[in-house]
Amino acid sequence: MLISTPPASTPSPSARSATRPAATPAASRARGFGRWAAEPTAATVPLIRSRVRSVLDGWEVSAEIADVLLLAVSELVGNVVLHAADAGRLRVGISLRGGWLQLEVTDGSPALPRLPHQRAEADPDAEDGRGLLIVHLMAAGAGGRLSVGVDEFGKSVRVRVPAA
Repeated sequence: MLISTPPASTPSPSARSATRPAATPAASRARGFGRWAAEPTAATVPLIRSRVRSVLDGWEVSAEIADVLLLAVSELVGNVVLHAADAGRLRVGISLRGGWLQLEVTDGSPALPRLPHQRAEADPDAEDGRGLLIVHLMAAGAGGRLSVGVDEFGKSVRVRVPAA
C-alpha cells in the first residue's frame, strides 16, 4: 500500500512572472515537497521512482540533477527492500528549499549502511555493494552530498544536491 502526500505546487505562471523573470528555472524559485509511505517490496521501487520523477518534472529540474536523484531513489529504496524490509517501514520524501533538492529515504531498521569512502575501489566481481558509492559519487559530482542519520525510529539516508 502506498500512501502519498501530494507535492506542494509551485506558483502559477502569472504569479511567477510578476515576481521573477520567466527565464529563471522553476527549481531555483520554487519551494515544495512530496512524501510517500509504502510497504518495502520490489514493486515499490519503480512506483516511488515514478512519483519522484513527476515531482521533479513539475519543478522543472534539469535532466542532469533529475538523473542523480532518480538513480538515488532507485538505489536507496532498493536497499530498504533488500536489507530492511523486515522493519516494515519505508518513507520517501523529496523537498525543494533555498535552491537545494533533498531526497530522504527512511526505514525502521537502526542498522547503518556501509558508507562509501572517497577513495573506495569497487570489487569488479561483486554483485552488490556499489550502489551507495555510485550515489555518493554522483551527488558529489553535482555539488551535493550523501548522509545518514539514525534515531530511535530507524535510519534516514539523504541525498542533497543544488537544484540548478
